[in-house]
Amino acid sequence: MSNARPHLFPIAVDPADIDFMGHVNNARYLTWVQDAVIDHWHKIAPADVAAAHLWVALKHEIAYFKPTFLGDSVVAEVVLQKVQGARAFYETLIRRGEDIVAEIKSSWCCLDSATLRPVRPARDVVERFFAVG
Repeated sequence: MSNARPHLFPIAVDPADIDFMGHVNNARYLTWVQDAVIDHWHKIAPADVAAAHLWVALKHEIAYFKPTFLGDSVVAEVVLQKVQGARAFYETLIRRGEDIVAEIKSSWCCLDSATLRPVRPARDVVERFFAVG
């Protein structure tokens, strides 16, 4: 497990999230994870650095444990596991209260926003994500 602090991202379950079975469609979890990871980046990276870099998802592995419904209070708990070159590895737990409804392991690539080419985030920026306190 990482020594990074978890980033909590509240999620509003909207009527458009509900599928024909009456619960949140599995595809919506991808949007939630993307929104939570990007929010994490913008909360910790300096504004000029955040503007100069984009993150794109490379891979998601999702384990679904329980359905989520309209009206549920849901939170994504995002933890940055490691940064290796231009890649970042995250674990995200989607929680409803104490229940974990889904677990997502994902990898992301950092891009220069001007060139759209992979770029390593600066060491001092990465260290902010693992700072204790």
